[in-house]
Amino acid sequence: MYTVPRAGQFGFHQRVEYDKRIMIMGNTEDDKLKINPDGGYKHFGLVKGDFIILKGSVPGTYRRLIKLRSQIRNVPAKVNKPNILEVVV
Repeated sequence: MYTVPRAGQFGFHQRVEYDKRIMIMGNTEDDKLKINPDGGYKHFGLVKGDFIILKGSVPGTYRRLIKLRSQIRNVPAKVNKPNILEVVV
């Protein structure tokens, strides 16, 4: 039963996206990185607690839970750490 998409879901629960790169992992209590814009994000508010910034887009609503796991494909030969100069909010 879990493999059959139900009405209105279009197979959402079985879809997988690969190679999402984690750019920043942090906490809003850290003074090094200001992640919240003045007044918070539109339709969301202020980010409180832990957060992850991913490169690219994530489908779904802005409050949808995202499940991350370790990679299942081979690691590329060399992955450089991203050089983040600033975060524009």
